[in-house]
Amino acid sequence: MKRIKLLEVHSELGAGTRGAGMGIDALRVACLNKGSDYFRRYNAVVVPDLNHVLFEKTPFRWAKHIDAIYTVQKGIASAVEQTLRFGEFPLVLAGDHSSANATIAGIKAAYPHKTLGVIWIDAHADIHSPYTTPSGNVHGMPLAAALGLDNRQHQRNTPDPETEFFWRRLQNLAEPGPKLRPEHLVYVVVRDTEEEEDALIAELGIKWIKLPEIKEKGARQLTHEIYEHLRGCDMVYISFDVDSLDSSFSIGTGTPVEDGLYLSEAENLCQDLLENERVVCFEMVEINPTLDNGNTMAKNAFNILEKATEAIERRLRLEDEARR
Repeated sequence: MKRIKLLEVHSELGAGTRGAGMGIDALRVACLNKGSDYFRRYNAVVVPDLNHVLFEKTPFRWAKHIDAIYTVQKGIASAVEQTLRFGEFPLVLAGDHSSANATIAGIKAAYPHKTLGVIWIDAHADIHSPYTTPSGNVHGMPLAAALGLDNRQHQRNTPDPETEFFWRRLQNLAEPGPKLRPEHLVYVVVRDTEEEEDALIAELGIKWIKLPEIKEKGARQLTHEIYEHLRGCDMVYISFDVDSLDSSFSIGTGTPVEDGLYLSEAENLCQDLLENERVVCFEMVEINPTLDNGNTMAKNAFNILEKATEAIERRLRLEDEARR
């Protein structure tokens, strides 16, 4: 059977609050406390991080530490590409969500002629650029990078030429040009956005599934509708930010937001989405144990991760049996 490979990305360079680099260790603690052998079951690759540069002042006001982030993302993209080329399923566990741009780039590098769909389960749209960001935190920019967008029509900042240089490098990571088209992106439970993002999302017509629709329809029907929307895509990447959970379950993340998914809803949604044969990668991000109480966030996230992984394994097993 095709194997799952864990890709561990401890970088937290793109976050505005420190501590997400310890999120994977917090998951390991939750795993141990549950008595699970999860982290012994799968081969893992640790992508080098450059978190030590956080002790240095960054000169990039509108894309903090973007030079080091670019170096880290080259490593992530390479690891994802190599994993896929070896016929394995990359399951990415990352610190901050800026990693997603590199994951997307790695998938496209492995399958340059295939069309990619992205399901973005998150409280935030993460479609800012250095020209629109209110914070300069790059974890708010991965989708703009993957889409090759600057959103200059709603520009509020004037980045310096060096920031623009590295921003272009992120947009052209692994291969030149956009890796994703707006009609192949689906937002799920995104609810904390800025005006510049709202305007761009409306202009691009990005599909946006909000909490009331999730409550009304349930995971199974939503999954069917999402994949119907992505019917033109050959492959799908699912990115799960733990702040997609309601803030009552997600204190241990940098930016918790009210009115999110309940734990059972997140588990069911991830399981149903991951059973689709077009899914080639799953990513979980933004666990921050330094903001938590009793490692609760990692415990909740680990339960979701276990259920998600079981769904991946079931699907891979069925594919293997179908080939025999």
